Amino acid sequence: MNQAVRVPPISRQGEHLSDDGASAIKPSRLKIAIPSEDFDKKNSNRRIKDVEICVPIVYGTIAFYLGRKASESQSHKWTVYVRGASNEDLGVVIKRVVFQLHPSFNNPTRVVESPPFELSESGWGEFEIAITLYFHSDVCEKQLDLYHHLKLYPEDESGPQSTKKPVVVESYNEIVFPEPSEGFLARIQNHPVVNVPRLPAALNLPSPVPIDTMSDKERGDTKDHSLSQWFLNFSEADELLKLAAARQQVQAHIVKLRRQLSLVEGLPQLSKPPSGYECT
Repeated sequence: MNQAVRVPPISRQGEHLSDDGASAIKPSRLKIAIPSEDFDKKNSNRRIKDVEICVPIVYGTIAFYLGRKASESQSHKWTVYVRGASNEDLGVVIKRVVFQLHPSFNNPTRVVESPPFELSESGWGEFEIAITLYFHSDVCEKQLDLYHHLKLYPEDESGPQSTKKPVVVESYNEIVFPEPSEGFLARIQNHPVVNVPRLPAALNLPSPVPIDTMSDKERGDTKDHSLSQWFLNFSEADELLKLAAARQQVQAHIVKLRRQLSLVEGLPQLSKPPSGYECT
């Protein structure tokens, strides 16, 4: 099978290689645009202001050298995937994932309809894989496009490549959904895959409506995955999740204060506050 011409391993900005050959990408936040009013009307969605839902994800590849079984066209077996940062089931948020492989592959557009969202292939060339996430109808109307460079060869090629130690490249990101719908929030507020900020005490959510998934009889998490021993631990992941939750609360408070300030600015201004008046 002809694939992209082999290129030297690429080290992206923020990427680091650990001692075991694994690499990680500096975390970033992927903020999803608020759906249109037409979308909300169509789905009878009511949005919750000043609230953000954060879904930490990891996407990447794990590639094994085939050693004596390698040929000119099949030197490595690799897996590309999207998983929860803590290996939780992403199926409550993501409906399907489309992996766009190099056009030299048979059926290069691969659609995975249920978690775990992954596919395995074999070949000899490194290339960029486009990964498109589609969300459930109560989450978002738009897809999210990600890009990941498949790496087959380690940075240090001075010696023979090991068949037991794979080349691992993973990226950590946080998908942020501002102003989630009531239905979405009610459905996932207690699910471990999402980060939900402290909600207003007066907020009454509707009864959660389950989604139709193809993995009802199968586990969608990756905690006991056959490749889980090679997943990066992201030792800072717990702290990142805590920081994300705190950041959501701070941002929600900032938005609230800005709204209050805009209301105050719209009122007639007093040259001097009355006696006993305390500005808030």
